[in-house]
Amino acid sequence: MILMKNIIREGHKTLETVAKEVKLPLSQADKKCLKEMLQFVINSQNEEIATQYELRPAVGIAAPQINISKRMFAAHVTDFDGILYSYALVNPVLKSKSKEIIYVPGGEGCLSVDRETVGITPRYKSVTFEALSYDIESDQLIPIELHLEGYVGIVFQHEFDHINGIMFTTKLFNELPFAEPAFHLEDENDTI
Repeated sequence: MILMKNIIREGHKTLETVAKEVKLPLSQADKKCLKEMLQFVINSQNEEIATQYELRPAVGIAAPQINISKRMFAAHVTDFDGILYSYALVNPVLKSKSKEIIYVPGGEGCLSVDRETVGITPRYKSVTFEALSYDIESDQLIPIELHLEGYVGIVFQHEFDHINGIMFTTKLFNELPFAEPAFHLEDENDTI
């Protein structure tokens, strides 16, 4: 089980390194990592479990954040229409992105950043990722294409940045006059 003590923090070399492609077929260690990352995010959203294990709430986590420099991340996030996006992704590729830019009002958060940050991070309004999705139940890798917009798209872009060695803190702006907020502050309060 991943705990907060297993998550490396800002300034660690692994967080600043482009992660390596995951070799296929998946090793048992990679399968375990994918399962544990997805379970961590789910657990962090369960108030009782999060309190018991002192987990910060999150909607995503990338393998580099647990000091595994591989191109894998997990996300468990519901959009504003109630649709759940719950994935453990392997070797994701950003296939397309919109020209329109959005941001999280009040700024993004991150499990690897303990300090208060000031500023907002530009993100594409819509993105398309191709990846292998690890289905934990069937123990299979399934090729998928995800078309994501708004807040859910931001979550996946944040995690994709992690596997590319990019922290959101390296692209903070006081304002983005050409961008729109992804939502209004009263709508969302999760940490990415």
